[in-house]
Amino acid sequence: MVREAREDELPAILELYLDLHEKSVPDITEHVKRTWKQIVQDENHHLIVKTADGRIVSSCVCVIIPNLTRTVRPYAFIENVVTHSDYRGKGYASECLNYAREIAKKQNCYKMMLLTGSKNQKTLDFYRNAGFNSEDKTAFIQWLE
Repeated sequence: MVREAREDELPAILELYLDLHEKSVPDITEHVKRTWKQIVQDENHHLIVKTADGRIVSSCVCVIIPNLTRTVRPYAFIENVVTHSDYRGKGYASECLNYAREIAKKQNCYKMMLLTGSKNQKTLDFYRNAGFNSEDKTAFIQWLE
């Protein structure tokens, strides 16, 4: 099943992020709780999860960003696309991205975009097969310390 995360699923999501780029699950501090509450209560912030075998096995975030251009249509930004290593290759991340696409369409977004730090051809092919391209735009990132 693909759906939006529930408020009680923070520990499971933090555990899944170990398969993204995190090195450890953070302690559930007041700061983490406040951040999680802000995410789940924001109508423009959608944390999408795929469940299998009674657990969250894949996820992505879809943020709808209001915009004054493109006839005042918003756009969607996709982030934190991840699938647990034991569940990769089953189409679960694609299901999450398709769910995000439906949210973006319902919100009248004119585009969806994402960034990846991966240079792995399999990962890049996955995004291309999901309908994304790397020809239309050039991304620049400035990391803030």
